[in-house]
Amino acid sequence: MKKLFALFIGMSFSCILMAQDNWTIDKEVSNIGFGVSHFLVNQTIGYFKDYDASLVAKTDDFNGATVSFTARTASVFTDNEERDHHLKSDDFFDAAKYPEMKFMGTLIKKSGKNYILKGNLTIRDVTKPVSFPVTYNGRIKDTTFHAEKAGFVVNGSINRLEYGLKWNETFQGGGPIVGDKVELYLHVEFNRQKM
Repeated sequence: MKKLFALFIGMSFSCILMAQDNWTIDKEVSNIGFGVSHFLVNQTIGYFKDYDASLVAKTDDFNGATVSFTARTASVFTDNEERDHHLKSDDFFDAAKYPEMKFMGTLIKKSGKNYILKGNLTIRDVTKPVSFPVTYNGRIKDTTFHAEKAGFVVNGSINRLEYGLKWNETFQGGGPIVGDKVELYLHVEFNRQKM
C-alpha cells in the first residue's frame, strides 16, 4: 500500500513538473516588421503579412519558454509593388525556392521586464544563432473575449548578407543603396490556449 501511495505521489509530482501552457500569436494585433537603410539617408520599412508563432511556457513569467516562428517570404510587403517583387526574387529571399524563414529558440528572463530571446534563425536554408532583446509587457485576462493574453516587444538586428540576401548595388556617390543591417521590430500578442 505504501509503495502504491508513493508511486501515486511521484506520478502526480511529475505531472505538475511537466505542466505547460501553450500560447499562439494573435495576428490581428501583432506586427512582424523590419527596417533597412536606403541610400544612407532614410529607412525603408516593411513587414510580413503571413506568419505563425507559438510559445510553450512552463512558468507564469515565461522564463525558459520555447518560441517558434515561421514567416512566408512571399508575403513580404513594403507598400511598393516593384520593390516587393524584387525582394521575392533571387537577389533577396528567393521566395519560390525558399518559401519560409524560421526561428526556434528560448525566452530567458534577465531582470524585471527585460528578457533575451536566443535561438536559431533560418533564411534561405542558412541557419545562424541569434540573440534579441525582449521587453515583456505582462499578461492579462480579457473577460470580454474570455481569453488570457501576453504581450512582448522584440527588437534586434541581423546582417542580411550572412543569409544570402546578396543584392549589394551602390549609387553614384559610392554608398550602398540598401544597407546590410536589418533592424527588427516585432510587437506581438499571444493568446493562451484553453485546456
